[in-house]
Amino acid sequence: MEKSLTHVALFAAIIAVLGLLPKLQLGFGVPITAQSLGVMLAGCVLGAKRGALAVLLFLLIVALGLPLLAGGRGGLGVFVGPTAGFLWGWVAAAFVTGWIMERGAKAPVLPMAAVASVLGGIVVLYACGILGMSLVLKKSLVESTLLMAAFIPGDLLKAAIAAMLTASLARARPGSLMSRRVATGQ
Repeated sequence: MEKSLTHVALFAAIIAVLGLLPKLQLGFGVPITAQSLGVMLAGCVLGAKRGALAVLLFLLIVALGLPLLAGGRGGLGVFVGPTAGFLWGWVAAAFVTGWIMERGAKAPVLPMAAVASVLGGIVVLYACGILGMSLVLKKSLVESTLLMAAFIPGDLLKAAIAAMLTASLARARPGSLMSRRVATGQ
């Protein structure tokens, strides 16, 4: 239990640190950041429940006012702006990414982590983010989806990085992927 809490806190910290990397602000209020990479990694490494808990811990700290989002943003206001759907979507993205990793515990890590990162960390995240952006910006779902096209190449790169880091971790420290241990009952 104590080890799980430590891992959850560690991945919340990783997501926070990735927010320190400079963001690229697009004209419609949604920045390109590295933090979604941390969300993908949380799911790949920790599994569904722990990955989602890491993101929830991070979001709680942001809600308390710590400026940990890219560009030094924090506080309750970020949960009602153009990025709100993405913030809430991070929880679902980490959970789905971890769930896929758990279900594919017998498959090779690299391709499984790539599939999990794309489906959870991009498809699920975009679904939440586009819906939120559409509501806040009062745009149609089609318009919001078209605005998101600029993010696809970068997010595919993040998914590839998450998969490679997850596979490297599995090689360097066999048994370290909690997402694989959950599925095999270890």
